Amino acid sequence: MLIALGTEAAMKGYRVRYTLATKLVNELVEAADEKQLNKTIARYGRVDLLCIDELGYMELDRRGAELLFQVLTEREEKNSVAIASNESFGGWTKTFTDPRLCAAIVDRLTFNGTIIETGTDSYRLASTRARAEEPAKAS
Repeated sequence: MLIALGTEAAMKGYRVRYTLATKLVNELVEAADEKQLNKTIARYGRVDLLCIDELGYMELDRRGAELLFQVLTEREEKNSVAIASNESFGGWTKTFTDPRLCAAIVDRLTFNGTIIETGTDSYRLASTRARAEEPAKAS
């Protein structure tokens, strides 16, 4: 759904960037180490829609979480962010281990935002199961 949202926005002429959460954080850490952080954050700040996928799968160390927070703050009330996660906000404390930082990130993402809950069933798993049942029905 996140990719479809980004694709549709790009087809309408918006500048879109899609990334995995861990890839973004790794890029930010490397940029900070190379003294290129401001340039990297600015690059993520310029796109109209930033799509961040798979947030909540991996625990982020404090530094990575703070760098992600900087990107979200740069975009705040200027450009859109779309996040995909299989984890509810309550579970994000496993990803962002600092409760105050976690609360600040959730606050920025939800302010004037729209939350779409698709349910707990995996689309990929349901699709695989449906394909597996097709040959059985044909027999």
